[in-house]
Parts: sequence; C-alpha cells; structure tokens
Amino acid sequence: MSKAEHVVVVGAGQGGATLVQRLRELGYDGTLTLIGAEPYLPYQRPPLSKAYLLGDMDLNGLTLRPQSFYDEQQIALKLGRPVLAINPASQTISLAEESIAYDHLVLATGGDAACLPAAQGGELAGLYPIRGIDDINKLEPQIVAGRKVLIVGGGYIGLEAAAVCSKRGLDVTLVVASERILRRVAAPETSDYFRQLHQSHGVRIIEGAQSVTLIGDKDDGTAGHVCGARLGNGEELEANFAICGIGLKPSVELAEIAGLTLENGIRTDDFSCTSDPHIWAAGDCTSFPYRGGRIRLESVGNAIDQAKAVAGNIVAILKGEAMKPYIAKPWFWSDQYDVKFQIAGLNSGYDRVIIRDSGEGAASHWYYKGEELLAVDAMNDGRAYMVGKRLIEAGKTADPAVVTNTAIDLKVLMKRG
Repeated sequence: MSKAEHVVVVGAGQGGATLVQRLRELGYDGTLTLIGAEPYLPYQRPPLSKAYLLGDMDLNGLTLRPQSFYDEQQIALKLGRPVLAINPASQTISLAEESIAYDHLVLATGGDAACLPAAQGGELAGLYPIRGIDDINKLEPQIVAGRKVLIVGGGYIGLEAAAVCSKRGLDVTLVVASERILRRVAAPETSDYFRQLHQSHGVRIIEGAQSVTLIGDKDDGTAGHVCGARLGNGEELEANFAICGIGLKPSVELAEIAGLTLENGIRTDDFSCTSDPHIWAAGDCTSFPYRGGRIRLESVGNAIDQAKAVAGNIVAILKGEAMKPYIAKPWFWSDQYDVKFQIAGLNSGYDRVIIRDSGEGAASHWYYKGEELLAVDAMNDGRAYMVGKRLIEAGKTADPAVVTNTAIDLKVLMKRG
C-alpha cells in the first residue's frame, strides 16, 4: 500500500469512526480523511435517548475517541463540514470551501429523524426529534417534573423517551397510529410486555390512533407552539411539548446526486460496494443482500460490523487480494426503566412465538418459521439472548420444549446438533 492512496469517509458516526480505525489496524498507511456534518468528535448515538437524556452521561461519556487518537493515527478530521456534492467522474467531493480527491469513498451517512408533515403540525415550535446531540440539548430543558409531554411513535426511540420522561416525573402520553406499540419490530407478545411495563410507570399509551395532528397555541395563521394534539377519533390531548419518534429516513441525498443506485437506501452488493466501484457504503443508509433478499438495518451493531467489512475489502483491493462478502448478524438493544431489552436475529416471516417466562420480570420470546429459529427477544434475560444469538448465527434451532421448561438450563441447546 502507498501513501498516494486517499480514502475519504463521509459520516463521522460510529460506523465512520470504526471504519477509519479499522483501516489503520489493517495496515492501511495512505491518506485518511473523516468528514462529519456535526461539529462533535465521533460519538455514540444509542445513549442519547437513554443515559444522556436521563442525565447519567455527559458529552465526554458519549465520545468514542479523543482528538489525540485521530492525531496519532494521522486521520484528518473535518467536523462541522457537510459535504455538498460528489463527482464520481473526477472522484472528488465538494465542501463549502474546498474540493477533495479520493481513491476510495465511503458513505456512512446514517439517517435523519422522520418528522410529522406540516399538515399534522410538523412545523410547530415545541416539537422535538431525537437523533443527534443538538436535538437532545434542545429537548433536555423541557424535561421538567410535572409538565405534560406527548410522544408520537411507539418504536424503540419513542418508548425510550417515554421511560426517561416518566422517570423524571413528567406526565407522559404516548400515541401510536398503528394498532400496537413495536408493531414493526416485534410480536404482540413483546408489545404486551412493554405496554404493561410503561403503564405500570404511569405512562398513558394510546394505540390505533389512526392519525395524530399537533395543535398550536395560535389561531392567527402562524405556526405557534405545541399545546396539544387531536387524534383520528376526535379526542384532544393537552401537552406542553411533544417528542417525535416515528422512524428514520436513510440519508441518501449525496448518493442520489452522485447517480448511485438507490433501493431502500444506498444499494450495495455482497461486498458493500455501491454501483460505483470507487464508492462504498455502510450503516443505516445502506441496503444489502441478506438470505436471498435485501434489507436495511438501523442498528449500531450493523454499522460497526459493516464498516469493518468495508475496511477489510478496501485493504484487500489495495493488496491485490480477494474481497470477502459482508454477512450480517443482526442484533439490537434498548434500555427502558430497569429492563434491558436485547434482540438477536430478524423475525421477518415468523409463524409462531414460544415464550419462556424466567420469573421476576425476566422473559424471552422465541420466533420460529416452521422449525427454523429466526429471532429472540430477551427482556432482562441475558442468557436467553446469548444462547439464541449463537444458535441463530450457527444456523441451529432450539427445541421449544426446552425453551419453555425453565427447569432446564438453556445452555443445553448449544450442545445439540
């Protein structure tokens, strides 16, 4: 490898930070540049809606590596510098004040928080998304005991925000348009577990709201500030402010400008390369082949693993070696109150759920398609999560009779063929 090579990584989140670190670990000695639109050193996003919002973690705790690491590794950081365009023909990217040439470009641009449309109050003041540090810093002063907060969205982010607000003494109402919380990612059994958990902490959950329209405090045609919401059935709710947790939009604008193929994100092949052989993609912004289909994973674990795979393939090309396909091993996690929620695998296509009740709030839900084990949801049950994860990654299943029998240690499943 030669220092004449220049790898540029756009996106200074956990994926981008992992990628540049991994390149150095693999012996890449060329020029290396990491570009981020935010002004902060690369940091963890998952704690934002958990420990950071709760006040149990500060910015230093979020930060992945100090500035000294990037200096020592000769990684040029360009922070607070959004990329404006990519020109694949000249292999350059454009920032406001300069153009940078690349030999290999990696897009680790993540995604942006989805928000309500203007017709549903999406432009009102007092509506807060949860995605980056600035979002949380703007939201945090609103988290005052006794105030009323309306949370729109019943996925991980919405439920984590509800847990934090409840723990800090707010009057919390969570509204979801679909028939149940966690509908997109979990079975009804898991939804039931978390509905009961939140209700036991005083959170009001309204499911099947059909539509949610935020109400402003002005009637003179100006947007005003959130003061409540109107639901599809005509019910009106009061609120001092609202939090929006309705999902993520993959950040594909730069890829679109560059003419890259898009398909539920930036489309990549088995090796995480885009339709341009000099441009790669990793993380939340990327769709990739998986078990005969194509998926996009919004997961820090996937962002890290795919970033490492991209780094390995770039180094392989520079060494004249064969690339290796990226094989995802999906896992997710969420903290809500005193419950650690861990998910292994993907439950798409399941036809039954087997429940293991370990007692004292610990439980796990095992998803099957026929005899195949697809995924495991584990609530305060780390053993079930680890055993399920290892079985799924090894292509093995789990005998439902063993799963349901809490007198049997789940480890015996690892010893079976």
